[in-house]
Amino acid sequence: MKKTFFVAGTDTDVGKTVVSRGLLQALQAKGFSTIGFKPIAAGCESTEQGLRNSDALYLQAAATVDLPYEEVNPVALLTPASPHIAAPIDNTDIDTEFFSQKLHQHQENADVVLVEGAGGWRVPIGAGCYLSQWAVTEKLPVILVVGVKLGCLNHAVLTAEAIRNDGLEVVGWVANRVNPCEEYYQEIIAFLQDHIGAPKIGEIPYMRSVKKKDISEYINLDAIL
Repeated sequence: MKKTFFVAGTDTDVGKTVVSRGLLQALQAKGFSTIGFKPIAAGCESTEQGLRNSDALYLQAAATVDLPYEEVNPVALLTPASPHIAAPIDNTDIDTEFFSQKLHQHQENADVVLVEGAGGWRVPIGAGCYLSQWAVTEKLPVILVVGVKLGCLNHAVLTAEAIRNDGLEVVGWVANRVNPCEEYYQEIIAFLQDHIGAPKIGEIPYMRSVKKKDISEYINLDAIL
């Protein structure tokens, strides 16, 4: 089996990395070889090894195929801003053909490649281009991450509509409870199940230090595999 999925968020900081790690953990539990791929990341930290992004490091650690950091996150930007702003400040070119080259290489070396986006679906990467356009070029099925909080219904429905209008399929969605105090949580989940138009493949409860935990038990891969 060879599959690739693009993990998109309804916004920034909704839990794309949390969900991506959970998906990689669940895939490993089923015996699949995996690679986590973060084509572009802004707001990286400067280390002795070079620029490093914490989300990409989590993907690198959770995958079964051992890769150098630069293969997981080929474009690392120091400036903590949208890629189209950060790249020129960092004197870095963003070349989506380079992303495709790396992706195709990964697809040859793993059963499943999980591509984590940056920000929301329409994150700009420069010259009037969006990262979503690259996902469209590669015809990547999308897993949508919804950070469950006030405003997420609008963001989720609009994002799902935009993905489909771009010609891609939303193969599943995951609810990530980022606000433990959300009073109408169950009502929100019910609305999303009725209106996203794709199966819910996971529901992550609120928990502290979630990025350090195995959350595969909250992921159901049946609908996408």
